[in-house]
Amino acid sequence: MRTLTDQLTQYAEYHRDVRNIATHFVGIPMIVLALAVLLSRPVLGHLGGWPLSPAWLLFGATTLYYLVLDVPLGLMMAVVSAACLGFGAWLAQQGTAAWLAGGIGLFVVGWVFQFVGHIAWEHRKPAFADDLIGLIVGPLFVLAEALFGLGWRPALRAAIEAKAGPTRINPPRGHAARP
Repeated sequence: MRTLTDQLTQYAEYHRDVRNIATHFVGIPMIVLALAVLLSRPVLGHLGGWPLSPAWLLFGATTLYYLVLDVPLGLMMAVVSAACLGFGAWLAQQGTAAWLAGGIGLFVVGWVFQFVGHIAWEHRKPAFADDLIGLIVGPLFVLAEALFGLGWRPALRAAIEAKAGPTRINPPRGHAARP
């Protein structure tokens, strides 16, 4: 199994333009929240008073994967997942129109942000196009990038950048790169 550094590095190689990363700070949370909303129906049963849904199964499995990769980051993702599941369960209890409009709206707009970042600035296909694990690593990458911005685990950030290169802003097409 690949390490946390390996997973984040592979994902980072597709995301070096800071503007593309910024679109991911909007798009990925919207997509994750959309999945929590859309998969919170149907309720498959109850576990300790909590409704058990496909959303719980997906988020539970991914949280376990995140914990195997890195316990501190996995715990932080567990908190994010719990918040998404809470909102998803709440919206799933609303009328069908509100549930579908909220879930589908978040999903579509989130993917628009993703593709705009890749087409307009990164000029590279999304990571999941080459490896589906990118769909699972994306939310972890966004959280890690936010934490890196706060000075968290500089050695991990340095290890990723040593392999993937530093983030950059691409010059406009036809212009020389800035020194």
